[in-house]
Amino acid sequence: MTKIFALATIILLLGTLPAMASDRFIKKLTLPSGQTIVISEGEFEARSIGSFSIRLYQTAPAGDETTFFISGLINARDGFIEKAILSDIDSDNKPEVIVIIRSAGTGGYLSAYAFEISNDQKMNLISKVEGLQAEANPISALKKPRAR
Repeated sequence: MTKIFALATIILLLGTLPAMASDRFIKKLTLPSGQTIVISEGEFEARSIGSFSIRLYQTAPAGDETTFFISGLINARDGFIEKAILSDIDSDNKPEVIVIIRSAGTGGYLSAYAFEISNDQKMNLISKVEGLQAEANPISALKKPRAR
């Protein structure tokens, strides 16, 4: 009886592992150039705090869009990634990659990070806002001029 219970417990636990893994944020975005951006929360980290990566890949046919890595960054996060989008926040007619993070604690505060791809194909953090109210528009907040 004990062996059956132990086996059933193991099967139930193994059955939940893919569900837990699928909760981790990972997204691919395609730039107008055809290049691919991948944004993901750090592996083996808590969902509520840790890091996220943003990686740039060369233009490639479907199925190979993450084969040829160009550059990337790893950034700290306090919360979970809620979404990642492309938006031109600096009016240069080139979209920036925007990563929006919601805090896991009381208040659900927002943070947003804007990344650009330089002419030499490097990822650069160009703007960030943190501690926004839960209902704030992080894209608008990123567009506001800030003292440097």
